[in-house]
Amino acid sequence: MMRTLVARLDSVGDVLLSGAAVRAIAAGSDEVWMLCGPQGAPAAEMLPGVDHVVTWSAPWIVAPAPDFTRESARELLSIVERISPDAAVILTSFHQSPLPLAALLRLAGVPRITGTSIDYAGSLLDVRLKPGEDFPEDQPEAHRALRIAEAAGFAPVDSDHLAVTGVPDVSGMVPEGRYTVVHPGATVPAREWPASHHESLVAELTARGRTVVVTGTPSETALTARVAGSAIDLGGRTSLRELAGVLAGADAVVVGNTGPAHLAAAVGTPVVSLFSPVVSAERWAPWGVPTVILGDQDAACRGSRARECPIAGHPCLSVVQPSEVADACERLIVETEGALL
Repeated sequence: MMRTLVARLDSVGDVLLSGAAVRAIAAGSDEVWMLCGPQGAPAAEMLPGVDHVVTWSAPWIVAPAPDFTRESARELLSIVERISPDAAVILTSFHQSPLPLAALLRLAGVPRITGTSIDYAGSLLDVRLKPGEDFPEDQPEAHRALRIAEAAGFAPVDSDHLAVTGVPDVSGMVPEGRYTVVHPGATVPAREWPASHHESLVAELTARGRTVVVTGTPSETALTARVAGSAIDLGGRTSLRELAGVLAGADAVVVGNTGPAHLAAAVGTPVVSLFSPVVSAERWAPWGVPTVILGDQDAACRGSRARECPIAGHPCLSVVQPSEVADACERLIVETEGALL
C-alpha cells in the first residue's frame, strides 16, 4: 500500500491551487494524507483525491507565527509517525523553504521526500528541484505544484484546472435566478480595494439591474454590512463549503487576491480580480476561468509581498473606479454567456 503525505502549510487559496498536483499524487497512491495549516485545512477537505487531512501550525509559515518548541515539534513528529507515509511531497511557493519541514519529516522516518529549494538540501530531500534551473519561477502556482508532483514521480492525470468536491445546495441562502457576488475582504490589508469603492460598486450594479450577494468571513461582518446596503449580505453566514455553493451559482465574482478568488475558479465561476501587485498576477491570478484583472500591476509596491500597503493612498487599487469594475463585470458575464451558446 502506497501512502503519500502532501504538505501545503499556508492558506485556502494556496491549498486550492495545489489541486491538480494532489490529483496526480492520488492517482499514483493508495492513500493520500494532506498536512495543512489551520487556515488551509478546510480547503484540503474539499480537494478531490485527499483521503485524510491533518493540521499543524508551521512557525515559518503561519502569521502571526507560533513559538517553535519541543512540544510543537513532537506534535508534528507524532502526527507523521502515526501516518507512516512511504513518501512526502512538500508544496511551497517561491519564497518558502521546504527544508524545515523536510528535516522534521526525516526525523519522523519518512523515507522519500520531494521539494523545491534554492538552498543546498543535503540529505533532507531525496528529490530536489532548483527554482530557476529545473523550472521557471514565473509560472502559475498551479503549474508549479504540478511540476513538484511530477518530479516526485506522479504523472498528471487530467487538466491543470482547479476543482473541489462536496459543493452543497445553497438555494435557501441565495436569491432565485441570476446574481453577482461581491467579496470585499482579503486576508491582508494590502490586497483590499477600499470599502467605499465596494459600497459604490454594489450600488452601481444594483442600479444596472443586477442582483448582488455580498460574502465575507465572520470577522468581516461589519465590512459586508457596510458594503451590502440593500443587497443580500451573507457575511459570516457561510462555511467554506457553503461559500463554494454560493460562488458556483453566481454569474461572476468580484474579489481581490484572496482565497475566495481561487474557490470561485474551482467551481468554474468567472472572476473580476481586483489584484494588488504585491505578488505576481502571473503566479497568483485565478486559474482556469475567464478573468479580468484590474489594478496597476506596475505600481511601486510591485513584488514587495507587503501585508500592509507601503504606499500612501493604496494607489495600485484605489485608482480603480467602481464604474470600471461594473463595466468589467458586465462585459465578462456577456462574453462568458456568448462562449456557452
